[in-house]
Amino acid sequence: MNYFITFLKGLAMGAADVVPGVSGGTIAFITGIYDKLLESIRRINPRLIAYLRQHGFAAMLRHINALFLVSLFGGIFVSILTLAKLISWLLIAYPIPLWSFFFGLILVSVYHIFRQIERKRLADLAGCGIGILFAYTITVLQPLNLEPSLPNVFIAGCVAICAMILPGISGSFILLLLGMYAPILGAVKAIQVDILAIFLLGCIAGLLSFSHLLSWLLRHYRDITLSTLTGLMVGTLPKIWPWKETLTWRTNSHGEQVPLLQHNLSPSEYEQLTSHPAQLFLAVVMMCSAIVLVLALEKFAQSPQD
Repeated sequence: MNYFITFLKGLAMGAADVVPGVSGGTIAFITGIYDKLLESIRRINPRLIAYLRQHGFAAMLRHINALFLVSLFGGIFVSILTLAKLISWLLIAYPIPLWSFFFGLILVSVYHIFRQIERKRLADLAGCGIGILFAYTITVLQPLNLEPSLPNVFIAGCVAICAMILPGISGSFILLLLGMYAPILGAVKAIQVDILAIFLLGCIAGLLSFSHLLSWLLRHYRDITLSTLTGLMVGTLPKIWPWKETLTWRTNSHGEQVPLLQHNLSPSEYEQLTSHPAQLFLAVVMMCSAIVLVLALEKFAQSPQD
């Protein structure tokens, strides 16, 4: 396998995870590494010690696809460290083109995942409906204001990483709901080792536990699980709609005013209410670019690789 390509996929996952409303799990799915990622993580469990004693260190590394995991998570880590400032700036300076790109990305990803459901039965459609309802409910919840204490940082890591590996549910958005997005992003920018270390430990704990459940569901109830994941993605689309009116604001940990509750608008309504250009042409271009990118990634993922 080309581990450099895996590293690039990790970069894409990390970039998606930085944005509230977009999931790195979506990128993993459309690049064809989702099942392998879950299976590799699932193999990291207490039984691995017995496997090590019986087969040796090198065999254990092959068993858990260690090079694949190191390449992928290396890309995610590098991406988060290098792109955190850029994404934060783009969210402020060019919000409509950025949200338009991610809206197109999620939209075509819904088609990509739904197409993989082999038998579209009533139970599968019900799972899709449950996923939509759950995701939409999350998007309208009012954010909490947890203090960035070390226990809260650990809990935030556990919960957010579960969302990060779910297509459609954004780990960044979960952090936003917990009131921990700004502190964690600030810790990344300032490289606060203690905060990042505790957050990483929480991520590891959440990842090792949740991946077992999700991997089991995909092995035994793949169609209904995929259908529910599709619903999760559809339910988050209103959250990343590019044209919004901010109803209420909140003060983040840096004393800055950031949106709290927002209302979706049509491009024409946005221009009338805000007196800012809707940038409709650029928005459509960015949405189409995302769709083309996903279709290209899908074609690449289907091509034979070592």
